[in-house]
Amino acid sequence: MIRIPLRPLAKILPARTRGENPDAIERENTRIRSEATRDRARKRAEGRLLVMGLAFVAVFTVVGVRMGTLAASEPKEPRAAINNGIHAQRADIVDREGRVLATNLVTHALYAQPPMMVDPVGTVDKLVKIFPDLDHDRLMKDFTGSRKFVWIKKKISPEQMQAVHDIGEPGLLFGPREMRLYPNGAVAAHILGGSRFGAEGVNSAEIVGTAGVEKEFDGWLRDPANNGAPLKLSIDLTIQSALEEILDGGMKLMNAKGATAILMQAHTGQIVAMASLPDFDPNKRPRPLTTGDASDSPLFNRAVQGLYELGSTFKIFAVAQALQMGLVTPNTIVDSQSPMRIGRFKIRDFHNYGAHLSVIDVIKHSSNVGTAHIVEMFGPEKQKEFLGKLGFLKPTSVELIEAETGQPQLPPKWTDVSAMTIGYGHGLAASPLHLAAAYATIANHGIRVEPTLLAGVNKGHGERVMSDQVAKEALALMRIVVTRGTASYGNVKGYEVGGKTGTADKVKPTGGYYDDKVIATFAGVFPISDPQYVLVLTLDEPSDNSGSIPRRTAGWTAVPVAAEVIRRVAPLLGLRPHAAADEIAGINVAKDPNNKTVADE
Repeated sequence: MIRIPLRPLAKILPARTRGENPDAIERENTRIRSEATRDRARKRAEGRLLVMGLAFVAVFTVVGVRMGTLAASEPKEPRAAINNGIHAQRADIVDREGRVLATNLVTHALYAQPPMMVDPVGTVDKLVKIFPDLDHDRLMKDFTGSRKFVWIKKKISPEQMQAVHDIGEPGLLFGPREMRLYPNGAVAAHILGGSRFGAEGVNSAEIVGTAGVEKEFDGWLRDPANNGAPLKLSIDLTIQSALEEILDGGMKLMNAKGATAILMQAHTGQIVAMASLPDFDPNKRPRPLTTGDASDSPLFNRAVQGLYELGSTFKIFAVAQALQMGLVTPNTIVDSQSPMRIGRFKIRDFHNYGAHLSVIDVIKHSSNVGTAHIVEMFGPEKQKEFLGKLGFLKPTSVELIEAETGQPQLPPKWTDVSAMTIGYGHGLAASPLHLAAAYATIANHGIRVEPTLLAGVNKGHGERVMSDQVAKEALALMRIVVTRGTASYGNVKGYEVGGKTGTADKVKPTGGYYDDKVIATFAGVFPISDPQYVLVLTLDEPSDNSGSIPRRTAGWTAVPVAAEVIRRVAPLLGLRPHAAADEIAGINVAKDPNNKTVADE
């Protein structure tokens, strides 16, 4: 905008010439400018009033239309949406036959609003009678203090709810919700894990997993996109229950501190049953230990989290590797003179088996010295590579949140000496599930098997670790161990059991080994002529005290318990008993004229 000067020279100079007062010109220009400013302000004000008027008209029009709509509609009480962000639904978990392992149950929570209470003191006394675990003094302080809201119980039974109703206190209120229910109690507790309440309000609460498959599949179980479809596991509830019952009896009979067992399909890796004792009831999941040994807690899953030196069960891997590399045959004679000296170290056998043994007898008698000489043929680097293919260098891939903690403990330096000791099961600590997967690889024609807890999943199509012929020879050696060797108590009639025992001195938490505590393990395959299942059973600190002196080796402790498991579950698995074959993979087992066991190719 161009502003006109108040005293323009074009008018001032002529005015002075005529003798007029120039100030009159300035006053006139000032008046004109003021009137123009006033006119512009008036126009702006009129525009704003017009906009405001139109806005008021629009608002009143909307209000009028809404009032007319409400007047024409049916009367209905409005409902407030509370806790819309809480997803209380959670899918069921079922076994391979569709039997329920975990489900939701409609229940109620109990809470109080103290300002609404008529008799807070009397109410406390009545509530403590219904719920004896409540803290009387704490509840009294909450009810008579300044608190406006108090949780009393996150879940109550219908009987408890009726008892609270009978109190007649208006300040006691109930909130509907769902709780997680494990109808089979402690059965498969370590597999299921447990759950807890997450985000919660008075009208609903979400359920979140805390361990096991509940935690591993938490997102899937809570996903509405699954339309309520259950999570189907590979375990069989009937077999799981039988396994736990036998394992519990065996643990008590053998005076063991703990026990674990895994029953797995050899060709798919599907876990049919897996137990760890002591266990717990996931409906009343205990608190984790904050001090002491973690394995003392019933929450500790020995099958997955327990890392043990598994003893002579590893010897079959050393022999299988030597067979695969063409370094030996089952009849190859190896040095077994005990003790074997390696620098300042000595390797001894449980008994003196003579100066020489065949590879068959090394496995049959479970010779540490013979195994060490076999490992010496291929050395530590090749051994580490072979055991890595069997899965012993990393945690298992089973679908449990705890599996990540099962990282095998390896020697800091894989020397010749450590290779020899690892060959007979000392110096490398792995979980029983690692061992089960490795034995399943042998039973699966030498093709790597990964364990799984999901029904319908086949993890038996991995890398080839050994040839089919070597796998068959290894199975034949396992059969000899059961029929003629250290696992003779595992020879369940009609089911062609093969396997290997392992007894390892237990490692102290502070280092070194206990003198009188062992980890006893039996790893078995059945039926050996057509392998279908792998069973690994481990006892922690067992001791058979039925004789004059305690017997702790696996042949006396783990094997009889494993035999009872096979005897009980094999019919449940649909396996028909039949006469055992004496000739497997070209190895014929017979007795010599002196009634001693011999093996001829």
